[in-house]
Amino acid sequence: MNAAAPERKPGPVRVADEQTLAMPPDTFRDQLLRPFLMLFAIGGTIAWWHVVLAPGVALPVFAVACASAIITLFPLRRLAIGWHVTLLSIAMLSGAVLLPLTEHTTSGPFFAYLAAGAAGGRLASRRIAVAIAAAGAVVATILAAVTGALAPAAAPWPWWLALTVALPVYIGVAQRDRGVALGLAERGRIAREIHDVLGHSLSGIALQLDMAEALRESGRGDQADAAVRKARALAVDSMAETRRAVHALRQGALPLTESLRALTEDVTISGRARDVGTEAAHTVLRTAQEAVTNVAKHAPGATVSLGLAYRKDGLRLTVHNGPATGERTDLAGGTGLGLVGMRERAALLGGTLEAGPDGEGWTVELELPR
Repeated sequence: MNAAAPERKPGPVRVADEQTLAMPPDTFRDQLLRPFLMLFAIGGTIAWWHVVLAPGVALPVFAVACASAIITLFPLRRLAIGWHVTLLSIAMLSGAVLLPLTEHTTSGPFFAYLAAGAAGGRLASRRIAVAIAAAGAVVATILAAVTGALAPAAAPWPWWLALTVALPVYIGVAQRDRGVALGLAERGRIAREIHDVLGHSLSGIALQLDMAEALRESGRGDQADAAVRKARALAVDSMAETRRAVHALRQGALPLTESLRALTEDVTISGRARDVGTEAAHTVLRTAQEAVTNVAKHAPGATVSLGLAYRKDGLRLTVHNGPATGERTDLAGGTGLGLVGMRERAALLGGTLEAGPDGEGWTVELELPR
């Protein structure tokens, strides 16, 4: 009998998000602002090189600061965690060393400030980001004091002003946290929409399968087979609808009128159609889908009409059904959205939803502010 393999103890789990990139890129900051400030720092320092202190020492430090700063402009997502920390540390320390030597160029000190901001924005570990920025501030402060002692006529920065190079790390952290929060909100929105799309489709499939079972038990095999084929068609349509929903979410647009007409032929659009925003469009569509599904469940055979009114102060969706004309069966559960879910969706956008009997039928009315 083979000897049992020795039990392996689990090693420490390395979570990349602790130290490396953890936010979607900010278009304005990463693609416009930071490159502009970097070009200003490099170009301004070169243009005013004649006022740089100790040019022989400043030149290699300037080269390192430029190279590391330019590299940090790129995402470098395939780079290992340790290399991210090393690169940002080099950018911070070289900028700190360069600060007292290039302070009269006005643009030279930007290297340290930009490096601190990059550390806060790119490293998910606040402790490491703050440590890098603090180390750079200490180095800049010491060198500013030494420069003031060795060259008092150069009127260098006071030591306390050099400490401010660490402050942009908090701006970077705040921007990173905002990016992470937006990313999580987007994931939640996509998950909610996919849940509703699949819930609506699966509910329809369950209705058809329940109907098929009831028909088969009553001896109407041909009609039962037709219900099964309808359930299969709904499954195929649900996959296509899911793909359309994901595409619409990514594109930030939704063909609202066309989507409503796919639910029922009786659709009335009033007012001037306009772009109402992705969240509002999805709320209107999901509410209409849930209302139509409820009609099929609780009032089989009833006529359904949809009304969408574009008003100056917002939107109004009205879903009305008449009395049931078919026999109600013991159907499967709903989509998981329901009246409570619809009201929650409306409340998130500052709207309201009312539902109740209307004559011999039922009416659902959704109002959303503009």
